Amino acid sequence: MPYEPDDYLSRHFQTSGIDLASKVDELVGLITPNTSLNRTLYREMLVTVIRMAQADRNRWDAKIMLQTLREMEHAFSSLEQFKRRRKVTVFGSARTPPGHPLYTLARDLGATLTRYDLMVVTGGGGGIMAAAHEGAGRENSLGFNITLPFEQGANATMAGSENLLSFHFFFLRKLFFVKEADALVLCPGGFGTLDEALEVLTLIQTGKSPIVPVVLLDEPGGSYWQDALDFIHRQLENNLYIRPSDIQLMRLVHSAEEAADEIAQFYSNFHSSRWLKGLYVIRLNHPLNEVALNQLQREFIDLCKSGSFEQHPALEAEGDEPELKQLQRLTFIFNGRDHGRLRELLNFINLPQSWA
Repeated sequence: MPYEPDDYLSRHFQTSGIDLASKVDELVGLITPNTSLNRTLYREMLVTVIRMAQADRNRWDAKIMLQTLREMEHAFSSLEQFKRRRKVTVFGSARTPPGHPLYTLARDLGATLTRYDLMVVTGGGGGIMAAAHEGAGRENSLGFNITLPFEQGANATMAGSENLLSFHFFFLRKLFFVKEADALVLCPGGFGTLDEALEVLTLIQTGKSPIVPVVLLDEPGGSYWQDALDFIHRQLENNLYIRPSDIQLMRLVHSAEEAADEIAQFYSNFHSSRWLKGLYVIRLNHPLNEVALNQLQREFIDLCKSGSFEQHPALEAEGDEPELKQLQRLTFIFNGRDHGRLRELLNFINLPQSWA
């Protein structure tokens, strides 16, 4: 059960002669604006540090927490300037050499994504990562490198760039790969690429990460991802380890243009989504017409835990994102389970014939 900071402070410091709760409140008041909606969250962060200090954890635990907080704060600060620009995380083998058809394809991908005003995010290393950044150019690239005991250099495009972030922990690096991604493109690669592919699909399937396009990119005639999809159909889907609709969470393509078009189509009407007090809110670039709304009620009502779909302007409770208030909303009480079906719903609202 989550703890309550006030209860914790009063319980553990009531006989110390120090009103620590008031001290923490005073500190939060000094360092955050009165208008901040995050003051309660910052307070709980401070209380978490106090809990750890009181327990006086071992030095390794304390260093992990310190390094984690420092890296996250630095990454948040560095990425703030790109907050409203859509980004595509590209995964693939670091061993793919220049001149290989997949290297050429990844370079074309980077250039094509840039034409769609999309930034390219990779691990900043060689192979597919270097190719994608080469195509996108330094100003349209972000690199999330990893600090290792042995030499780990950035690719030629990212070396020396202010858009290159270095992470000490793999788990934080992976967090930002997904957190910053408005889409993911996976090229053929080794264990790391497969790990990223399955983790991303798991996060989306379970609702731990918002739905974004997951594009499997292979060279024309290549069988890398097709073999993987055959295995998924034969072993996972046929044995009911996944729902048939979960296959909708990814799409196989064989050209850079197809990959970019898949991403552009996904955002043609769908803008973004969020949970708001048990309500699932989809922000729309264009309102849906009456025919489309009626079709939603018939064909996708299984996604509603109760009630039905409603279309209306921004909710009053969404005041924390005023820059999005002009967008129409589609809301419903989502069952929180069928994310493959949810992707099918998003495909439907992205059809031009569904718009008013």
